[in-house]
Amino acid sequence: MGRHKAALAVFAGSALGAAALAILAAGPGQAQPPRLSFQVATGATAGTYFPMGELIAGIVSHPPGLARCDARAVCGPSGLIVSARTSDGAVANVLAVEAGQVDSAFSQANVVADAVAGRGAFRKTGRLKHIRVIADLFPETIQLVAAVKSPIRKVADLSGKRVSVGTDGSGASVVAREILSAYRISERRLRLRHESYDVSADLLQQGKIDAFFFEGVTPSPLIHDLLARGAARLVPIDGKARRRLLLHVPDLYADSISAGLYPHTDAIGTVSSRTLWVVKDTASPDIVYGILRALFNPANRVLLDAGPPAGRYIRLDDAANGLTAPLHPGAERFYRETGKLPDPQPAQHH
Repeated sequence: MGRHKAALAVFAGSALGAAALAILAAGPGQAQPPRLSFQVATGATAGTYFPMGELIAGIVSHPPGLARCDARAVCGPSGLIVSARTSDGAVANVLAVEAGQVDSAFSQANVVADAVAGRGAFRKTGRLKHIRVIADLFPETIQLVAAVKSPIRKVADLSGKRVSVGTDGSGASVVAREILSAYRISERRLRLRHESYDVSADLLQQGKIDAFFFEGVTPSPLIHDLLARGAARLVPIDGKARRRLLLHVPDLYADSISAGLYPHTDAIGTVSSRTLWVVKDTASPDIVYGILRALFNPANRVLLDAGPPAGRYIRLDDAANGLTAPLHPGAERFYRETGKLPDPQPAQHH
């Protein structure tokens, strides 16, 4: 194991385990800072969100006695223990943050836009008024995966097929339905399944479904494995229907998967969204500020780059761009101090 991967193995695992070990090492005679628990709702273990939640938790947590935290601002506030938890995905995550059931969560920019506007998956709940953004983290790409023996070569070929659109409450499910609508495919003409990514992959290999939608950073290990073994192919999402989709959902954008990124796969058109880290407006500004100061500390760049593929996209220059909900005050303070937001203009008096 290389030096960078070894560092990742130490720090990107369970922050709670690290805290327990550090407390034991400190000994009974040393006063410990108060523990500050902070949860991140992520997604399924086979997707992008959960491994990235674990990585970020390991980087920003500051349990007592952890030597790497001795350097200023390498870790979050003293006593902070961040933990990643699995969830049903982007829609469920913003609902949980709004309800105060979890401290923070990852969600797609288009889902957050729907939440604050009270549309789409949030028509019944109405506008979520307390969602605030910590950071724009990384892109997620929609990947339409078809069984290699199926006749599916384009989105229109999904009609009449067995298709998994992701679990209810997931961002993949939201975007999959928007894609089907843009391509004029009625859900009634599909045999829909609502399965997690790992279950969908198993069903595809067993011949029990024909295709499934996956949303995550490329290359995904799950999709890479299917393509490498010749069990699946990627289906393009492009053409006039994609333009119609992007007009209807402006927080998605046209994208492509580069040739050779996956085995046996040429360049292919698709769509992507950005992943936002969100909190409730009542979250502590000091904790949010401290988390960002640690996450974007240059000393932690090696850990981000050595982690899952999404880690290399986490950049300070992008973190305050393309937001679909207001910034949290702690985040706003951090981005102003780092020059990523313009200074507020003084009021004009006439």
